Amino acid sequence: MSTDYQQARAALGARLRELRLSCPGGRLTGRHLALRLGWPGSKVSKLENGKQTATPEDLRAWAEATEQPGAFPELAARLTGFESHIRSWRRALANGFKPLHEGLSAEIERTTQLWVWEESVIAGLLQTPEYARHVLQRYSELLGGADDIEDAVRARVQRQQWLYRPGRTLHVLMWEAALRSLICPPSVLAAQLDRLTGLLGMDTVELGVIPFTAAVKIVPANGFWVLDDRLVVAEDWHAELWLDDTDNLTLYRKVWQTLRESALYGADAHNVINAARRSLNPR
Repeated sequence: MSTDYQQARAALGARLRELRLSCPGGRLTGRHLALRLGWPGSKVSKLENGKQTATPEDLRAWAEATEQPGAFPELAARLTGFESHIRSWRRALANGFKPLHEGLSAEIERTTQLWVWEESVIAGLLQTPEYARHVLQRYSELLGGADDIEDAVRARVQRQQWLYRPGRTLHVLMWEAALRSLICPPSVLAAQLDRLTGLLGMDTVELGVIPFTAAVKIVPANGFWVLDDRLVVAEDWHAELWLDDTDNLTLYRKVWQTLRESALYGADAHNVINAARRSLNPR
């Protein structure tokens, strides 16, 4: 993952290494610091090499163990600055859609359980090529910079092979708005909804729909993906957020489970999809 987030995490790791090597009592080896902290040596290595996101408690303990407690405010500020991932859409799309798709596809490839929430668009792993083309075109028009839409469509469709591999499961929730938003021509949305009904019986797809009439316990907003309780990928208008700390993973799973309580499955979900489909061809 080559992103602003990862670069910032690597920079924090380099700063932690500086503190270890500049310990007033004498430079510490990674093993000695791990012993002081009561951590496995691998944790020290992962933090210094930007392979793991530190918690505020980790940073405070590190500053104290390296005999430089005054460094904690600086470390905490660094963490706050990148904890919410800063991969700007405008900067990312300056290089086209391809790098964006490659980064997420690589993460999905090593994922076995994927939880998705979408409030206003069909989940990417379930999109038809034509529907995906219109969605990507809209983003390109809004943010500018990307002219490789056809390559992006092909990449998105190729990513869907994940659904057909043994041992993988997609748990996807969508608000009814996603079934009715005319981000594309009605004929394209109709074909997309037909695809959804065909996926309802797949053993690798658990599809839930929250109808407009359902009581909800939380505002149905902000689409996100949770990959194996390992990584959250969430989207906002200005950026894509990659979050891998325990607190955020727990929060997003709680949000997903709360939304799930309002969802319909099986024949009931099919009825909601069919109602949206019929509205496109009123008689």
